[in-house]
Amino acid sequence: MDVLGIKDFEERVYRALLDTGDQGDQRVTDLAASLGTSPTRVRHALTRLTSLGLARRVTAGRYQPVGPRTAVPALVNRHRLEMESALGRVQEAVEDLAHVYQAGRLRTDPGRLVEVLSGRAAVNQRVDELTRSISTHMWVLDKPPYLEWANGQPETNETETASTLAMIARGVDVRSVYCPESMDRPGRFATVLKLAAIGEQARLLPSLPFKLRIMDRRVALVPLVGGVYDSLAIVHPSGLLDALIELFELYWERAVPITAGRSGPAEEPGRDEPGEEDRLLLQMLKAGLKDQAIARQLGVSGRTATRRIATIMARLGAETRFQAGVEAAARGWL
Repeated sequence: MDVLGIKDFEERVYRALLDTGDQGDQRVTDLAASLGTSPTRVRHALTRLTSLGLARRVTAGRYQPVGPRTAVPALVNRHRLEMESALGRVQEAVEDLAHVYQAGRLRTDPGRLVEVLSGRAAVNQRVDELTRSISTHMWVLDKPPYLEWANGQPETNETETASTLAMIARGVDVRSVYCPESMDRPGRFATVLKLAAIGEQARLLPSLPFKLRIMDRRVALVPLVGGVYDSLAIVHPSGLLDALIELFELYWERAVPITAGRSGPAEEPGRDEPGEEDRLLLQMLKAGLKDQAIARQLGVSGRTATRRIATIMARLGAETRFQAGVEAAARGWL
């Protein structure tokens, strides 16, 4: 039982106590005589066994055993909790040491602060590796350009849904701030609404300054050239990373939440209620998307999208898009 911190002699004393059964008790002097040792040594062992919950003191100099089916599992659980606590302290110490190490490296070689990658293949591969390692946070300022996967395939609504679902299943805090440019890909807005319904925290702003990914609050990814994604800065723990995290939090506070709308099973719309596609159109109006962006999401021409927007605003008796959103929410359409 040494794995539980019980020494050989303490185990011998416990076994001698167990010989009395759980109804009896023994004097320290009798135990010492049966074990062929001094009462002082037995008393020290009994004090230790009592602290471990394997024995109890009845009166001065007399002890009873606690049954092994009760005492040992409790001791195992206690030992496990102590080990987990110790492991947590070790991990914290490792993080502290790693921070000191990183700080020392940065003082001697500031170039280690930022890792610069060039070439689409290298960028795609590295981002794929980092994304697979995410365990706690994925915070994004989302705007073009977009990556290909490491296998060279472009990002699609299906791959975005699958990768985000995998992170949510792992308990990752997924937060994304989108802008109208984020919705250039047909069907992207509906995908974002779906992800918002299952755990992604999504918000929207009229514009974003650049694309940013923050992973586990330990590394940040920033494309170096707008319009293409073939050069990338990977920022490691430093004051610069802290500033990027703070920047994200500021944009997050300013952004408007994108909500998934009404929950529950789909129902046939009533005579005056919009269908699912019109609900999607209303969600996009509420989010501030322009006619061309809405047209791309619906897969129609800009003129058709404008006509449908005008029709639904007329149904709502609204003169502005803001009024349409307020009225649609008041009617329970969103």
